[in-house]
Amino acid sequence: MNARDWARLLLLGVIWGGSFFCVHIAVAEIAPLKLVLFRVLIAGAALHLFLLLRGPSFRLALPHAGILFGLAVLNNVIPFSLICLGQTEIGAGLASVLNATTPFWTLVIANAFTSDEKLNWNKLAGIGLGIAGTAIMVGPGIVAGLGGPVWAKFALVGASLSYALALMVARRLRGVPPTIIATGQLTASSIIMVPIVLALYGTSGLFEASANAWLATFGLALVATAFAYILFFKLVASAGATNTSLVTLIVPASAMLLSVSFLGERLEPFELGGMALIALGLITIDGRLFRRRQPAGA
Repeated sequence: MNARDWARLLLLGVIWGGSFFCVHIAVAEIAPLKLVLFRVLIAGAALHLFLLLRGPSFRLALPHAGILFGLAVLNNVIPFSLICLGQTEIGAGLASVLNATTPFWTLVIANAFTSDEKLNWNKLAGIGLGIAGTAIMVGPGIVAGLGGPVWAKFALVGASLSYALALMVARRLRGVPPTIIATGQLTASSIIMVPIVLALYGTSGLFEASANAWLATFGLALVATAFAYILFFKLVASAGATNTSLVTLIVPASAMLLSVSFLGERLEPFELGGMALIALGLITIDGRLFRRRQPAGA
């Protein structure tokens, strides 16, 4: 990846790390599946407005409608729902570690089904270091979740697999503007989620929540979904699926650093050690630091 790709990856990690604040506030008053619906619906509407004002035309998405619905299912509907279900039974620490396995699954799937993202030792070692760093960083949080039911753990692993498969689908949209992909995916997700939420909850009390909960929901939708997915698809186009999936290693560290900065929490030594391992993993994947300089004339 070049410097711009790394900057996009880190920014995306910070944004999605910050989304935990919004979810924590909103989900206290809004049921998880309702929150998923509001998240994709508001984000999709915002992106349609953006396209209307700035272009290009959303008509560019229509020939890719089938792929965009598949992307919506794999990148939003399935993983969002599985994460919500899994986290009803296991702690956030274990959930973040299982989510951080996404780059591993992406690497395995990309190695099997692509010609340009093959497995190499740099990536394998770096991803291993990143997952280990995440496990160390969450420390006691992972222990708190170990006693949960097996199905809940498989739900989180299933979410990671779904994200990995979504990245393979997103590769097929190379050449389509990232704003079109993001808008199409979120529009399709909204179309899928509306009947699900109405069937489960009906319309009674659908919009009942405090101003703080709605503020958090709009922040989640506009920043951590609409803007973040434009960044995400730009990264897929320029850096590939495996490199884009590395954001799941950055998100837990980002969330923890934001808690320190804005909530006054303190970092423990094991948390610093875990972050150092994640950083080493990313450096290993990048590989430039370890390359020997070629002798002159070689």
